[in-house]
Amino acid sequence: MTVLEGIQRSTEFLAKKEVESPRLHAELLLAHVLKLPRMRLYLDFERTLESAQVDAFRELVRRRGIREPLQYITGSTSFCGLEISVNSHVLIPRPETELLAERGWQFLKEISAFNSSPLALDFGTGSGCLAIALAVNCPTARVWALDSSAEALEVAEANASHHRASDRVAFVHGASLAPFAGRRFHLIISNPPYIPTNEIESLQPELRDHEPRQALDGGEDGLGFFRRLAGESGPFLESGGRLMLEFGDTQAQAIREIFESGKWIVEAVQADYTQRPRIAILKKRDPS
Repeated sequence: MTVLEGIQRSTEFLAKKEVESPRLHAELLLAHVLKLPRMRLYLDFERTLESAQVDAFRELVRRRGIREPLQYITGSTSFCGLEISVNSHVLIPRPETELLAERGWQFLKEISAFNSSPLALDFGTGSGCLAIALAVNCPTARVWALDSSAEALEVAEANASHHRASDRVAFVHGASLAPFAGRRFHLIISNPPYIPTNEIESLQPELRDHEPRQALDGGEDGLGFFRRLAGESGPFLESGGRLMLEFGDTQAQAIREIFESGKWIVEAVQADYTQRPRIAILKKRDPS
C-alpha cells in the first residue's frame, strides 16, 4: 500500500462512518504513524508503507471510525501554541477557550505592573491548559489549578512539566474552594461544565461517548457550576480581582442574571470566533 492509497481508502472508510473532514483526519493519522508533518505526505504519495506501518495506521483509522476523538488517538492537541497532552480523563481544549486564556493572562500582566507576583486559580483545570497558558504567558504569575479528578491532575502535571511551568503551577485535588481558605486571588478562571444533562445524549459521539462526562454535565439546566461560583468565589478574590468564565451558546442572559443577583458586576461579555457570546468577565460589587 502506498501513502496515497492509504489516504484514499481511509478517507472513504471515515466518510462512511460520518466523520467530519475524513480526508484531513486520514492524513493526520498517517502523518502521526510516520512521524512526519502532514504536508510532507504530499511529497511521498508513492512511498510504500511497511507492513507494521499499515497495521498501525489501520488501527488508528478504526478507532477514528468508532468516533474516538482524533486528539485522544494522537495523544495531544494545540492550545495557545502549546502542545497539550490529552486522554479520555480530560476534556479536549477548544479554540474558544484560547480566548478565555488570553483575557486571563492579559489581566494578570496588568496586575503585575503593581504586584510582582499576581495569583490566579484555575477552577476545574482538566488537562491544565488554562493554568499552563497563564503561567507561560505571564511568567511572574503564580497559578493554582484545582480538579476533582486525580487522573486529570496526572495529565495536567505532566503538561506543566513539559512546558517547564511546574515551579509556577501548583495542582490541588478537590471539588470546592475549601482548600484555599484564607487565600485570595487576583484572578479566578474557569471553563466549567455547562451542558444541560438532558442534552448530553444528543451530542456528537466524540463528545457523548468519549470525553469525561463530569467535564460536560452542568446539571439540569447547565448552570449549576455558575451558581456555585457566584455564591462561593467572591471571598477568594482580591479587591479589584476578576472572575472569568466560559459558558454555553445560549446562556449569556442567564449568566448575567445569576451574577447580578449575587451582587457581581458583569464587566464584559466577549464573543467567540463565531460571534456567539462565550466569555463573562466579572468583578465583585464593593460593599456599600
